[in-house]
Amino acid sequence: MRALHGLIRVCDAINERVGRFLAWFTVAMVLLTLAVVIMRYGFSFGRIWIQEIVTYLHAAVFMLGAAYTLQHRGHVRVDIFYQRFSPRRRALVDFLGTLLLLMPVAVFILAWSLGFVANSWARLEESPQTGGLPFVYVLKTFIPLMAALLMVQGVAELARNALVLAGRDPGPRPYADHDDPEL
Repeated sequence: MRALHGLIRVCDAINERVGRFLAWFTVAMVLLTLAVVIMRYGFSFGRIWIQEIVTYLHAAVFMLGAAYTLQHRGHVRVDIFYQRFSPRRRALVDFLGTLLLLMPVAVFILAWSLGFVANSWARLEESPQTGGLPFVYVLKTFIPLMAALLMVQGVAELARNALVLAGRDPGPRPYADHDDPEL
C-alpha cells in the first residue's frame, strides 16, 4: 500500500509542478494581449508573431493544464447522482471512468498524434502566416504531452480510488482545495 501512496505522490507532484509553471503563462498571455491591443488601436501597429505567441501560450495552458485541472477536481462533472454517493461509490465511479474513458482516450490521442507531430518536426513546420512563428511543430507537440500528462494523472486517480475501494485511506489530496466536501 505504501507503494501506491508513493505513486500517487509522484504523479500528483509532476502535474502540480507543470500546473504551477503554466500559471505564469496566463500572466504572460494577459500582458501580451494588452500589448497587442495597445499597439493595434493606440499606434496602428501590429505583429503576427506576437499574436501567435498568445495562441501558443493559450494552447499550452489549455492542453498541458488539463491534467492539473483533473488533479484539482476542476473538470466538468455531471453530478446529479454523484454528489449523493458514498465515498466508496464515488471511488468506484471515478475508478471506472478513469479506466474505461480517460485512459483509453489519452492512449488514443497519444498514439494518433505521434505520427502527426513527428511529421511536423521532420518538416520543421512553420506558421502559414507571413511574419508568423517558425515553431508550429512545438505547438503540435503539446498534443502528445497533454495525453501523457493525463495518463500520469490517470494513474494517480486509479491508485487513489483503488485504495478507497480496498477500504484504505488514500490520504488527503495534497494540492486540493481544503473546502472540497469530497475530500
